[in-house]
Amino acid sequence: MAMKHDKPRGLLEPYQVLTPDGELRHGIEGEIDEALMVKMYENMVLVRMFDRKAVNLQRQGRMGTYAPYEGQEASQVGSAMALSPEDWLFPSYRDHAAAITHGQSLSRVLLYWMGHMEGSVSPEGRKIMPPCVPIATQLTHAVGTSWAAKLKGEKQASIAYFGEGATSEGDFHEALNFAGVYQAATVFFCQNNGYAISVPFHAQSASRTIAQRAAAYDMAGVRVDGNDIFAVWLTVREAIERGLSGGGPTLIEAVTFRYGAHTTSDDPRKYRDQARLAAEWRELRDPVQRLQLYLQKRGLWSEKDEEQLLERVTGLIEDAVAEAESYPKSKPADMFKHVCAETPWPVAEQQEQSGLRAERQGES
Repeated sequence: MAMKHDKPRGLLEPYQVLTPDGELRHGIEGEIDEALMVKMYENMVLVRMFDRKAVNLQRQGRMGTYAPYEGQEASQVGSAMALSPEDWLFPSYRDHAAAITHGQSLSRVLLYWMGHMEGSVSPEGRKIMPPCVPIATQLTHAVGTSWAAKLKGEKQASIAYFGEGATSEGDFHEALNFAGVYQAATVFFCQNNGYAISVPFHAQSASRTIAQRAAAYDMAGVRVDGNDIFAVWLTVREAIERGLSGGGPTLIEAVTFRYGAHTTSDDPRKYRDQARLAAEWRELRDPVQRLQLYLQKRGLWSEKDEEQLLERVTGLIEDAVAEAESYPKSKPADMFKHVCAETPWPVAEQQEQSGLRAERQGES
């Protein structure tokens, strides 16, 4: 099915609608209304402030290791806002902004990073899978759900989030091949933030882009400006429409950048020119500021609106922190739950040893 915003496969220049200085490159009348634009901005501000709060909680010892996403808000919020409640969302460990946008509560995201299994529970009426730490394994799961929906005649698409490092894994190629063969309504959403932990993209791939790999599996491939929420939303919406209309899967490469570390356990200054890159992306290409400029120029946003939003969002985040921290503390024995249907003897032995240790330390 030919879509209005289809782009050439393997396009080097990312598709862009909203420029960094808040101007439109082409008209979008009738596609993104003003209320949706404002909601996009509000969602991006919410998840950015949440991300900063989560990093602070980790630094204060109130939460475990955390994977920040600041700088990638347009990619995650824009893509998730294009989904319907029936669609499946498969996040990696960095995609909690997408999960929040799709309906996951702030407190449950915090519970996940605080070591509670309840943090992986999807809210009622949504199909949000637990964050996937193994690299790229969630891609095959996303193909399975969208293929199952197709077999059952259900109009449900699946979106899988992953970084450019995942495209060097076998699971990535297996998932694309399977989705292509069975024409599953799967959206493969790669956030290319330039570094797979500390390895730059050029050091792990001879391909100039990720989107061009779609041609090998005869599926649509689009390279999009991942800091342009309009371009992301339009591209994902089209990909879902294409898939549900029988046009098969889509590989989307959202070109973006994470301002901070891979996780709170590493120092990005050891493997990249942090000051130069952060300044280039934060000062010149920031996704939140880009949309704010556009809304202000259109008379859709004011300083008073900003103050009210920040106050409201701060309250939501603080309430979520209080709720998560009031939750009963996890116990060492919890790590053995929901893993094996029949516990093998080495795990049973570890569980017993863990229980004895916890008992001696008064943790059981």
